Amino acid sequence: MRDDIQALFVDVGDTMRILVKDEAHQARARQRLAELAGTTESPETFYARLNERYDKYRAWAFETMNEASEKELWTRWMLPDFPAERIAPRARELATQFRQSKGRRIVPPDVKPTIIELHRRGYILGIISNLITEREIPDWLDAEGLTPYFKSVLLSAVFGRRKPAPEIYWEAARRAGVAPAHCAYVGDNPQRDVVGTRHAGFGMVVILMSPEKLAHEPPTGEYQPDVIIHTFGELLEVFPPR
Repeated sequence: MRDDIQALFVDVGDTMRILVKDEAHQARARQRLAELAGTTESPETFYARLNERYDKYRAWAFETMNEASEKELWTRWMLPDFPAERIAPRARELATQFRQSKGRRIVPPDVKPTIIELHRRGYILGIISNLITEREIPDWLDAEGLTPYFKSVLLSAVFGRRKPAPEIYWEAARRAGVAPAHCAYVGDNPQRDVVGTRHAGFGMVVILMSPEKLAHEPPTGEYQPDVIIHTFGELLEVFPPR
């Protein structure tokens, strides 16, 4: 493969972590959301209303390519009819529980050893991810012992811009100290990740797709990546020692 790639930036959702449905886990999160807000509605009714508001927020985020901070998300978009002085200090946990309400996130067994080996091979590693929480990924990296391997971690809720806006890629590359042309991006969504990576001037884009999804939704045209892999561990076949 190309020998001028110095830095690899990786997505998180459906790339390094996989969402798994777990109704008991999700029900606890819905209950906790209602408790944090102090609503008199049932957790299920309250949660349905949250999802309606989140859909409106997502439409705005997709249109503007902006991402709200946790505080703005919950006081402006999700719970504007609740006292801001109560909601703002709880915004982080509200965001966390809303994410947990979608399911548990598990890490495939090849992720950690692949990250460690890519680092050993001389690549600067980073994360660029669209996310409504500000601490979820840093806390996860700490828990997994992966923090030392990532020089640049840029989350849309912290930065304020989201993929495919080129600014989030440029800032991540700047923090890594590598020119965009010498950076590669590994994601899972051709429509967002390929276009954003190319617009930012990154040198290479890799998409992780299951064989089933690839057969059903093969990327074409401007959404065609440089490389398609089926497992995270295949990155070691794409990026040899530098």
